Amino acid sequence: MSDITSKIKLSQLRALVAVAEHGNFSTAALHLDISQSAVSHAIAALEEDLGVVLLARGRHGAHPTPVGERIITHARQVLQLLETIAKEANLEKGLHGGQVRIGCFRSVATHILPAVIAEFRNHFPKIAVTITEHYDYIDVEQALREGHADLGFTYLPASDEFETWELLRDDYIVLLPPTAPTTMKQINWKQLAAYPLIVPSTNTCSIRIRNHLRFSDYPLNIAYEVREDSTIVSMVVQGLGAAILPRLAAEPVPPGVQACTLPIPLERIIGVAVLANTLQTPAVFAFLDVLMKSKRFALKAVV
Repeated sequence: MSDITSKIKLSQLRALVAVAEHGNFSTAALHLDISQSAVSHAIAALEEDLGVVLLARGRHGAHPTPVGERIITHARQVLQLLETIAKEANLEKGLHGGQVRIGCFRSVATHILPAVIAEFRNHFPKIAVTITEHYDYIDVEQALREGHADLGFTYLPASDEFETWELLRDDYIVLLPPTAPTTMKQINWKQLAAYPLIVPSTNTCSIRIRNHLRFSDYPLNIAYEVREDSTIVSMVVQGLGAAILPRLAAEPVPPGVQACTLPIPLERIIGVAVLANTLQTPAVFAFLDVLMKSKRFALKAVV
């Protein structure tokens, strides 16, 4: 190794590439989250060690010199190789460390994930699992797109940008208040029309329920749209109306509250998704494997 190469630091190469990309020292410093003087010092030291001028400074910013252009090309290659090295290392240690980031909505976090995570931790205790709850599956899918989650729970069918597996089919039910006069397994439209209705306020759930209620021959009154499932259930307990919720979101059904099916069945298909055509770590595949083998669910790939 020559004296010059032993002096070159990665921080200097990052600073050089950042200035070349942004055209000035101040913006490069903001991008690197360091001070402008630190960027200036890193490039000045690199130029001194190499013995050449890499950037032409002026009132209109900083621009690579001809030799600077060639060296910046090599600097980018070095930084890309370092990224590749880091990815290879992460893949190798995937089952001995790292993490699995999960995006989900509340009913999945409450009723599905705890048992699966416990089973996963038994097999892979060194892999951290983080959960981010969202109010709607649309937000889960956006988290996958933006790289904030490795896998997520969503409604099926999903778009082709995701690889998905069906997890379960969750039917919508009606919760009747304790004051309901009779016990029934299924309610008819006329009986449902006698109650003020309480439904979730999330866009997808609200739209799905409203569209389904159009099958009724009787006028139905949606009196409340509420965001939290637990609040909806509490309102039913207090006799404020009847609620329409997915079964998982309604559980556990409080004593005295009746749960019955809709006059015409309605269901949501819950699946697990990863971003298609994306390199996943062994930890993610291991979690999917545990999820698929769970005795509580019968998963099948969605074509």
